[in-house]
Amino acid sequence: MNHPDPSTVRYPGQWIHRDIHANGIRFHTVEVGEHAPDAPLVVLLHGFADFWYSWRHQLDALARSGVRAVAVDLRGYGDSDKPPRGYDGWTLAGDIVGLVRALGYPHATFVGHADGGLVCWASSALHPRMVRSMVLINAPHPISLRRAVLKDSEQRGALLPHFVRYQVPLRPEKLLTRRGGAAVEELMRSRAGSQWQRTDDFADTAGKMRSAIRIPGAAHSALEYQRWAFRSQFRAEGRRFMDAVDVKTSIPVAQISGDLDPYVLPTTLDRDRHWAPGLTRRTVRDVGHYVHQEAPDVVSEEILRVALES
Repeated sequence: MNHPDPSTVRYPGQWIHRDIHANGIRFHTVEVGEHAPDAPLVVLLHGFADFWYSWRHQLDALARSGVRAVAVDLRGYGDSDKPPRGYDGWTLAGDIVGLVRALGYPHATFVGHADGGLVCWASSALHPRMVRSMVLINAPHPISLRRAVLKDSEQRGALLPHFVRYQVPLRPEKLLTRRGGAAVEELMRSRAGSQWQRTDDFADTAGKMRSAIRIPGAAHSALEYQRWAFRSQFRAEGRRFMDAVDVKTSIPVAQISGDLDPYVLPTTLDRDRHWAPGLTRRTVRDVGHYVHQEAPDVVSEEILRVALES
């Protein structure tokens, strides 16, 4: 079987690709155009089975508005390093705050989708001086999600089967990568709104995600995020992490969701106000789990509002 080379995610064109070392590993980052020396920094963090390309619309829109927007291939994804360990909340937060420092900034606006949102919440709690503001896309606080799974049968039914399925060794990796990564596209279709699925943009994105998950080590790394999130709930390290992130933040926080998202439910996201009392909630009609790709202008507008006003 032929596997894509990691460099295949370094698409030519307007993208500026860089390698930045932080927290002991190398990260592949992408941005568009030049920026003013005093431009605020926005760091864009993707979700499960994804990579930097999901932020293509925001990279362009934010750059045109004078913001330095940097999309990252998270640890284990795309063309970033894929170490065998380090997929816990503490290390992932250390990755991104280290990246902000390596870029020469004292703080940044963190934007995260799904798993990327976990990194945002962890960073704001563990490294509060480094996070100026946050925009979260279908990314509940980890304690919100835990409580929803325990108390809400609908949220439990939407989420738990995936987590349980991913816990066994080897087989989930094979399922994600066989038939040219078809399982990734199936996952996208199960969570995305129907309007986006009928577009050429969806077909292009699905093809790129199918290729990226087949990069050696990417599927295993992606699953390690899910495995740690699930298994840590039954271990002392999980209790320590939940205690560490059980803090309220006063920074500006926006939570954006799609009204058709079957994976993360509105009642789960509503719980986030306990940890971010000033949180603003925005629900976008006729879109699903991938709001930043299904309604990119809405998300770019909200990121700019939060980044420029904070």
